[in-house]
Amino acid sequence: MVVRNYSYMFVTKYFVDDICMSNKPTDAELKVLQILWKDGPQTVRFVNDCLNVSKKVGYTTTLKIMQIMLEKNMLKRRSEGRTHVYAPVEEQEETQKLLIKRMVDTAFNGSASRLVMQALGNYKASPEELKEIKDLISKMEEDE
Repeated sequence: MVVRNYSYMFVTKYFVDDICMSNKPTDAELKVLQILWKDGPQTVRFVNDCLNVSKKVGYTTTLKIMQIMLEKNMLKRRSEGRTHVYAPVEEQEETQKLLIKRMVDTAFNGSASRLVMQALGNYKASPEELKEIKDLISKMEEDE
């Protein structure tokens, strides 16, 4: 039997990072998280009502998604009488950083500039957004 000697960097990049990202939220989980980030800790009924604004989703489906998220340690839950109130474990920015890192690493081969170019080429940025981007670039250049 031949055992290959993989470098630490290879093992870290392709195996450890994947294990750490195993709690990467699905699209349905992200919708739940977005509601909770926007409105703060809420009940399943509240989240389900919000989801039903754009697409019909059954209460039990929302409940199951949130129970799975609780098991995956994406949500925490507290009891208030007979109801349960759910809140995200991670802040919105932390989850976004994790997702962007994964996207840059996997879809853009580690190139942040390719991600930005693709995003700006496919989506029309408002003048305000373009100003924010320019300001960020100027600040980054000044910090160097």
